[in-house]
Amino acid sequence: MSDEKFVLAIDQGTTSSRAIVFNHSGQIVSTGQMEHEQIFPRAGWVEHDPKEIWTNVREVVGLALTRANITHRDIAAVGITNQRETAVVWDKTTGEPVYNAIVWQDTRTDKIVAELGADGGAEKYKKQVGLPLATYFSGPKVKWILDNVDGAREKAEAGDLLFGNTDTWVLWNMTGGASGGVHVTDVTNASRTMLMNLDTLSWNADIAADMGIPMSMLPEIRSSSEVYGHGREGGMVPGVPIAGILGDQQAATFGQACFEVGMAKNTYGTGNFMLINTGTTPVPSENGLLTTVAYKIGDAPAVYALEGSIAVTGSLVQWLRDNLGIISSAPEVEELAKTVEDNGGAYFVPAFSGLFAPYWKSDARGALVGLTRYVNKGHIARAALEATAFQTREVLDAMNADSGVDLTELKVDGGMIANETLMQFQADILGVPVVRPQVAETTALGAAYAAGIAVGYWSGEQDVIDNWAEDKRWEPTMDAAERERTYRLWKKAVTRTFDWVDDDVR
Repeated sequence: MSDEKFVLAIDQGTTSSRAIVFNHSGQIVSTGQMEHEQIFPRAGWVEHDPKEIWTNVREVVGLALTRANITHRDIAAVGITNQRETAVVWDKTTGEPVYNAIVWQDTRTDKIVAELGADGGAEKYKKQVGLPLATYFSGPKVKWILDNVDGAREKAEAGDLLFGNTDTWVLWNMTGGASGGVHVTDVTNASRTMLMNLDTLSWNADIAADMGIPMSMLPEIRSSSEVYGHGREGGMVPGVPIAGILGDQQAATFGQACFEVGMAKNTYGTGNFMLINTGTTPVPSENGLLTTVAYKIGDAPAVYALEGSIAVTGSLVQWLRDNLGIISSAPEVEELAKTVEDNGGAYFVPAFSGLFAPYWKSDARGALVGLTRYVNKGHIARAALEATAFQTREVLDAMNADSGVDLTELKVDGGMIANETLMQFQADILGVPVVRPQVAETTALGAAYAAGIAVGYWSGEQDVIDNWAEDKRWEPTMDAAERERTYRLWKKAVTRTFDWVDDDVR
């Protein structure tokens, strides 16, 4: 091997864990990937096994290093990116989780959220944390675990339990676990818990007290790009600095080089997440968006973003595959959708775990409307793809209203951008060009950049900008009248999903 060094990114996602080795020009050298089990104990409940995730992380790192024919000695730094809001609570002396990870899509904290908002509504903490009260965020999930797992509250109050999103769980284990593991998170993940003050970037003791969460459980909040610790002896990357953490959507924003105010990206994954850079001042949303931290590089000021979060996009395609069986693999959805000219009048609103931005209705449920005898499975496949594009348009409208800046183009990334039919429809329904980068793995790339910048492997944001390259661009072709007609019908379909859940609905 030459003296060339690489950066390793660990992407602990909702459906799988991946390790990707990047070279200095930001190109992928090798990858390892393993899916983990999606656990659905009841309707609306979604869990992951944290131990399975940790086992898989070790395995995919080994795969990626082996496939690149390198060892830990060739790695300059490790970056971590992760599914945000998915809460893990574990015993710091044994390293054992006290319960499965409660996933961001999970809606079991409905009642907790309603109780917390009884004296102030959904906006109760929004001024401090930038987020509405919703089942989406980590804080109420931790409260649920402490309230419902035998002995958990006593252990937490004795200082024996730790909490973190999956970035914190992976970092703690990688740096030694019960034998000296580092209990740290970064500002982007902390901004998704409902427990961090956006202006001071510190934990809010009053909100933690409202949720009954002892402060001793909370990780230390650090920047997104600094050395947090080093790989444990006996691990896959012993002694290597672990030096970058970004929540997955913020990592993609970083990897897409959205460093100027008004730049935006949209990630098409399990759900969809659009972020627009608002600079070094948090911008409160009047239109159902979240105010969040985009990134913080070392000692530099934090950069903020507005985010539109959509719960179900790619996972709707999985649902067509796994629950309905009308396709046998995710890419087949495009072939099926192309068997018809349009949606045949059918609209599919996938409010499986409520509606996220811009509605924030956790009592909504999915609906397929406009059905006639004419509609076939091709129309349903097309309606499922179009749902992703329509939901993105709703978020874009909210962003334009909040930021006062009309987006001129949209940078896209994530698994679904391979679907050209969807990308063209997305451009059509937005009325602006959609741009795909050459390296679509922008989430892992963003974490790699943050880690590499911390150790001097890259000099800073300019290297990210220089490495970014366009792969393909879709221009809108739909006429304005048709765009507004079909979008109006979509909005009508969305209203049919509201207020579905009653107390006695299973």
